[in-house]
Order: sequence, then structure tokens, then C-alpha cells
Amino acid sequence: MQMMKPVTLAGMMAALLVNVGAFAQPITDGALEARSTAAAEASGGMPQLDFSNPLMLAQVVWLLIIFGVLYYVLAHVVLPRFDSVLENRRARIQGDLEAARAAKADADAALEAHRVATARSRTEAQAAIAEALASAQADAAGKTAALNAKLNEQIAAAEARINAARDAAMGALREVATDTTDALVQRLTGLNEPAAVQAAVGRELAAQGRA
Repeated sequence: MQMMKPVTLAGMMAALLVNVGAFAQPITDGALEARSTAAAEASGGMPQLDFSNPLMLAQVVWLLIIFGVLYYVLAHVVLPRFDSVLENRRARIQGDLEAARAAKADADAALEAHRVATARSRTEAQAAIAEALASAQADAAGKTAALNAKLNEQIAAAEARINAARDAAMGALREVATDTTDALVQRLTGLNEPAAVQAAVGRELAAQGRA
């Protein structure tokens, strides 16, 4: 096995320039293949690093062309599309975050308004209840006073009727007692003294509290 010859950077550049100059001349397929075979046999090293091989130079040139095309496609077509997608996604996420913040702010405002409305309604309800209670108490007090006055009036009228009936009964009782006593006195004593009998009946009724 032959030892691989050391290849320096200067040698590689020189071989590249020589072969590029050789490419400037018209070369047929048979001649190119012959040169490649001869260069590979003469180098005795790795064909991948043998820049004196015309096929190696062609592969390098096509590699640079393909790399340039890929770089152009990536730089001007693929990456801008990725950037556009990422930017749209970023804008959509930012919009969603702003919408969520706005919704949270609206919810907080609605909750605060509900709390204020609830407190105001509670205060108004308590005031209405207190007012209704005071009105009911005042109405009840007025009705009670009117009822008491009516009852007092009815009691006074009843007492007046009772007193009148009692006075009438006592007057009738006095008259009956006087007539009865006068009749008894006349029958027992034969005396007719109506004034004395009436005075005696009056004193007796007064003593008994019926005068």
C-alpha cells in the first residue's frame, strides 16, 4: 500500500488554479476521464482531496453553485416566510394577550360596578325597610290612639247611661220606698205625714249609699 502524500494548502490552491486553466481549453469526455484516471493514479492519495483531479474540481464547482443556490433560496424565500409566520404568530399572541387583558379589565370593572350596585341596593333596601317600619308604627300608633279615644268615648257614654239608669232606678226606688213606708205608717199608727216619711227614707237610702 502506498503512503498518502501530505497535501498542503498551497499545493491544493496551485492544483486548483492549474486545473481551472485546463478547464478553459475544450476537453472531450474521454480526455476528461483519462485525465481524472491519470491524476488519481499519480497522486496515490485520497481522491477526495486530490485537487489535480478534474472531476474533483467539477464537484467543487457544482458544490459551490448548489450551495449558492440553496443559500439564495433560504435567504430570500424560506427564511422570509419563516419570519412572516413567526411575526404573524407573535402578533396573534400579542393580540390575544391584549384581548385577555382588556377582558380582565372589563370583568374587574363589571365586578366593581356590581359590588357598588349591590351595596347601594342594600342601603336603599335598609332605608326602605326602616321607612316602612316607621310608617307602620306611626299608622299603628294613630289607629291605636283613635281606637282608645273611641273606646273612651264609648265607655264614657256607657257610664253616663249607667248613671242615668241608676239615678232613674234610685228615684223609682225612693218613690216606692216612700209610698210603701207611708202606707205602713198610716196602717200601723194612723198618722199621715208624707214629709217625715220621705225624709226618713232619704236618710236610710243615704246611709246605705243608694241616695
